[in-house]
Amino acid sequence: MKNINYIVLAIFGLLLASCQDEYSFPEVALEGDQLNFMVTQANGNDNEIHLRSMESNFISYWSYTDSEGNEIGTSNEDSLSITFPFAGTYNVYYTAYTKGGPVEADPVTVEVSSNDEEYFSADEWAMLTNGVEGKTWVLDMASPIGWAGLDYPHNESGADYWNWFPDYAGNEWVMENKDWGEISFNLDGGYNVSVTQTALNSDSQTSSAGTFNYNIDNHRIRFNGGVELLYGGDYYGDVSNWTSVNVVEISNNSLRLAVVRDQSRSGEGMAQIVFHYRPKE
Repeated sequence: MKNINYIVLAIFGLLLASCQDEYSFPEVALEGDQLNFMVTQANGNDNEIHLRSMESNFISYWSYTDSEGNEIGTSNEDSLSITFPFAGTYNVYYTAYTKGGPVEADPVTVEVSSNDEEYFSADEWAMLTNGVEGKTWVLDMASPIGWAGLDYPHNESGADYWNWFPDYAGNEWVMENKDWGEISFNLDGGYNVSVTQTALNSDSQTSSAGTFNYNIDNHRIRFNGGVELLYGGDYYGDVSNWTSVNVVEISNNSLRLAVVRDQSRSGEGMAQIVFHYRPKE
């Protein structure tokens, strides 16, 4: 009988050890200088940077900044290529997320010798920024705001593809008709953006300046350095993220940028809130 009890206890011990192995996450004894990754510049084009992690057992996280510490972008891909189109000094940060927590490597400094003029050849750059000269946008009060499904306008076959862009006339409830401020973009030595925002219940204004990223292929603009999208009306509390915006429409004379309504105060579901801008006269 004792032998049977010992066998049962032994089996229970093995099962317990197996469960601990499956669900526990031991610390990983790894230092930043032991991480295996590469940051290289393309031959003949030092604006093109290749990032590659050889740490297949960990989750990769990249962050890259300009010489002043402004974040230009991030990624959690193991391998990717990015472009630094402006001459200057940049820092690339690599972090490996292990079972025991994040392990950070020392930043890699990258020197870019000259501007990459070809990078800005797409028409969208000129439409948005007017290049080095810059371009300022204000809310188009003829139709300042609208709403759209999360699939609009770049996934026409999606289940949430719809939009409503009302005229202001007859829909004055959407926001007060006043000067809501302005948003300016330029490419004068960097991805520069500034926003002057008018308060909801007064004419007082606050201004901020920083940098931005524009991913034309993904139709996305991201603001860095504390800058948020210019808006009008009482919508700020409905959105948790005012720095990552969708480009719904862009032309020389019309710009629609959207944020995602993800914390509606009146019970509506998730949707895009789309603000409509025109060039400042």
